[in-house]
Amino acid sequence: MNIKNINGALFAMALVAASAGFTSCEDEPDKYEVAGGTPTIDYVRPVDAASKDSLLTGASLNNTICIVGRNLKSVTKINFNDQAAVLNTSYMTDNTIIVTVPKAIPNEVSDKIYFITSKQDTVAYDFKTIVPAPTINSMSNEWAAPGEEVTIKGDYFLDYDNSHLTIKVGDNYTIPYEDLKISQNSIKFNIPEDMPKHEPIYITTINGTTKAGFRYMDNRGMLFDFDTPWKEGGDVLGNNGWHNRTITSDGTSLSGNYMVLGETAMGADGGWNDGNFSFEYWPGSWQDPETYSSRPRMQDLADFSDWKNMSLKFEMCIPKDNGWSAAPMQIYFGSVSQVSNGAAGVQDIYGNVLAGANNTFFHDQGKLARALYMPWQNTDDKTYNTEDKWVTVTIPLTDFVYDYDGNKGLSYTGVNDFSAFNIFVVKGAYNDASVLPTGVDCNPIIKIDNIRVVPNK
Repeated sequence: MNIKNINGALFAMALVAASAGFTSCEDEPDKYEVAGGTPTIDYVRPVDAASKDSLLTGASLNNTICIVGRNLKSVTKINFNDQAAVLNTSYMTDNTIIVTVPKAIPNEVSDKIYFITSKQDTVAYDFKTIVPAPTINSMSNEWAAPGEEVTIKGDYFLDYDNSHLTIKVGDNYTIPYEDLKISQNSIKFNIPEDMPKHEPIYITTINGTTKAGFRYMDNRGMLFDFDTPWKEGGDVLGNNGWHNRTITSDGTSLSGNYMVLGETAMGADGGWNDGNFSFEYWPGSWQDPETYSSRPRMQDLADFSDWKNMSLKFEMCIPKDNGWSAAPMQIYFGSVSQVSNGAAGVQDIYGNVLAGANNTFFHDQGKLARALYMPWQNTDDKTYNTEDKWVTVTIPLTDFVYDYDGNKGLSYTGVNDFSAFNIFVVKGAYNDASVLPTGVDCNPIIKIDNIRVVPNK
């Protein structure tokens, strides 16, 4: 933003009607009413009360501003250049209007705000709308193989003959411009053979540069790639609980081994089947005291100190013929006082008393925060597949706020909550009550690889 006569019965009926009218008015003393006349605009300022003394002469698209003036209730429409803004009368008074600059790029730029009344009188006010630097939301597959087409989604990917959009990877590599298929909201390209791995990605337009919140083949905070020993001389981490999910590699692999959920029928009610739909990693290995020397905790593998600004990511592939259409994927971390692999009551070297192996911790009401992922819920036919392709799934750790039955209100409290890790596709309920949706009978195969936690930026 830039700173700057009637008798008898008829009389009685009229009296009743008048009383009803007065009652209605008294019931709605704050009802919004459009004023007559025209508005006077004094200035525009930020919405933030701390910045109310700062005046604005312009603002970026999709930013919210406060317009200050007189008789502003006479305004029924506001245009920024040729783009109409959405007005909410809850944020309009005689002296202020809080409004968001339209997100769309104007076709004709006049650098003015137009205030229009119910009688179509128009008052113009000088004000610039600024197209921001690119917004980068996601990449379709962060672990795509060279030659595979990927899509970066976002906004304001603007490309001009005299100012081309560029994508830079690391300090010294730029994806060839001729390889890019650019629209305002997406960029498609095939991964170059020589594209650097693990490096920051930057997108630059005439309006500025933005750093992506992802990296190509990002290996930061890797918890399970199902291929690499967790430490020199250590084991490759995978199943470490009561059930052994399939971990395999084949012609559909993304990068070596992957883990599989499902491979069997699931009813529309998403009923309990931990033998086929639960991946469990519970830290520990029956030592006393427990040292986690062979089966570490998740916080031993990744830094969770800034977990509120981190996300869980993984790649997922669901075949066309084995779509997923029932139950959410319940994803949760847990502390060793909730679950561990070993005997209950044992202490670890940090003084924690271990819960031991159990299958009750994740439906102990009000105790375990989790994410609920069910992309099938928002499809027309209530089924979801990735068309045999691998896609990247991203879930902020601040979205781990749900209970087993789908109600919200939980959260993590600190690093020690990130010890165990589970994924269980199941519709949960307490006393047969649940806010989770019923799905459709299915026979899903859900392939997962490269489970990791990474910074959001």
